[in-house]
Amino acid sequence: MTKMIKKKLRRSRPAWRGGAVTRLSPGEQDAMRAAGAFAGELLDQVTKIMRPGVSTGELDNLVETLTHERGATSAPHGYRNHGAPPFPSHCCTSVNDVVCHGIPDKARVLRDGDIVNVDVTPILDGFHGDTSRTFLLGENVSQKARQLVADARRALWLGIFAVAPEGRTSAIGSAIQDFAEARGYGVVREFTGHGTGRAFHTAPTIFHYRTPGRGERITPGMAFTIEPMINLGHWKTEVLADGWTAVTADGSLSAQWEHTLLVTEEGVEVLTLGQKEAPPPL
Repeated sequence: MTKMIKKKLRRSRPAWRGGAVTRLSPGEQDAMRAAGAFAGELLDQVTKIMRPGVSTGELDNLVETLTHERGATSAPHGYRNHGAPPFPSHCCTSVNDVVCHGIPDKARVLRDGDIVNVDVTPILDGFHGDTSRTFLLGENVSQKARQLVADARRALWLGIFAVAPEGRTSAIGSAIQDFAEARGYGVVREFTGHGTGRAFHTAPTIFHYRTPGRGERITPGMAFTIEPMINLGHWKTEVLADGWTAVTADGSLSAQWEHTLLVTEEGVEVLTLGQKEAPPPL
């Protein structure tokens, strides 16, 4: 398990987001497209410096600099949730058994063989673009880790392909869980996707596993994230004493990919694609 703070861990809690679903106007949808495109650009720039020997603090500094140069702000910086202290950084960097919300640190130097998820959410002109990728560091990443990262990406895209106007959000979790568990992975329950727009986190809650009922009806104007966290072992997680860093309860590796989607009259748009990104073979 990640050796960060030697204090008692606490059990993670699922995020249940109630309230009404926000449906964006055509002008707001255009603003979301711009924010999403910028989020994808940020991760493209992170990709350029991602290598063994780089610290997670350096990754955060890059995200901060590029965000401010664009006249945007970082949604994670100063964010408060569940009584935790304000999040201190501009992105999340989650290494190996860290499931999500890892805090960048200049002393945390990435090593050959690591896997690391970088999660960015710039706020551009008042709208949020939320996306993450998991990177392979160097030449010594194990075959199991490589397959986990590839399968986590496939799970995300299977969730995306399950989205259809007038469909139900429950189809997303069913598609992800069926795929991941058939390959022996654990699908994290405690953290979910979410609606987004002018606010960072809104309804609906997007579960990455099968849930009772049919879920929210998917209608034009909705924007939300899909961000499955897939573990090489059990699905359970714990949160470290810093109040943010979530790790796998059994110390196994975890991988995550995330995109923000917009539902329109014509179908579904993935807003946070990288410049050269395309769906993986499924």
